[in-house]
Amino acid sequence: MKLLVTGGDGFIGSNFIRFWLAGHPADSIVNLDALTYAGNLENLRDIEQDPRYTFIQGDICDADVVSRAMEGVDTVVHFAAESHVDRSIVDSQVFLRTNVMGTHCLLEEARKRVGQIKRFHYISTDEVFGSLKLDDPKKFSETTPYNPKSPYSASKAAADHLVRSYFYTHQVPVTISNCSNNYGPYMYPEKLFPLMTVNALRDIPLPIYGDGLYVRDWIHVDDHCRGIQAILEKGKVGETYCLGGNSERPNIEIAKRILDILHKPHTLLRYVEDRKGHDRRYAIDSSKAKAELGWEPQVKFEEGLETFVQWYVENRAWWEPLLK
Repeated sequence: MKLLVTGGDGFIGSNFIRFWLAGHPADSIVNLDALTYAGNLENLRDIEQDPRYTFIQGDICDADVVSRAMEGVDTVVHFAAESHVDRSIVDSQVFLRTNVMGTHCLLEEARKRVGQIKRFHYISTDEVFGSLKLDDPKKFSETTPYNPKSPYSASKAAADHLVRSYFYTHQVPVTISNCSNNYGPYMYPEKLFPLMTVNALRDIPLPIYGDGLYVRDWIHVDDHCRGIQAILEKGKVGETYCLGGNSERPNIEIAKRILDILHKPHTLLRYVEDRKGHDRRYAIDSSKAKAELGWEPQVKFEEGLETFVQWYVENRAWWEPLLK
């Protein structure tokens, strides 16, 4: 099998490429990445000489580049996206361009290659479903109505609908996964886990939005990669699958635990002005993925967090240049 992975030099994409090549020695991967601020060649430096791996630097909004990247490909796994909510609040235009128009460009090329393309898998987010209350036992599922609250989640919701429309209108063999918040190696320092860890390592304040009680369901990136593999191998074309980590935690708890792992004082915590339109809680019900794909998360949160922090301790040479 030959895969096109978009955004493969980002956090989740790079982990997926490494995961797939390790488990599928007969397959090859083309990685199409524009190398914007969160795309980092260092994320895949260890495999860049692998003959099964090809890198193309290019924009998913460029039809000529996309056509070249999709040559001979039978599976597309589309990660490429602008993904930081804070950045979307400041400037949403690039989110619309990449997340919506970029996805459209890829779908158009896949439409021209129906028959060649056996699967177009789109990586989405639980944020398209909006927000849950802290005291509400409900979780997001495949039947939850869309209710995005930020420019980022709105752009991802638009792309979800676009992907689904190409299945019904043009018979592009799509699948979609809506995943909870990922954590793991090569996570860009602006995100919660690495930001708290990097600040703690440098003995500078850890900023906590609002009351710190914003809850997210966390999934280790390795479990996410296994979930994508299960969808590609067992998932039904046209279907959506929700992938969650069964690890709901408030932000303040995560920050405190990171400080404890690093033996740093809680006095480093600093409550700051809340983010605009901050969703209170996300949580995913993965029962469909378990029942139909035999998938469920394997990495326990406490162990995953420990290994995450340790990776950052041991890889300062990777993250320090990103802070300059």
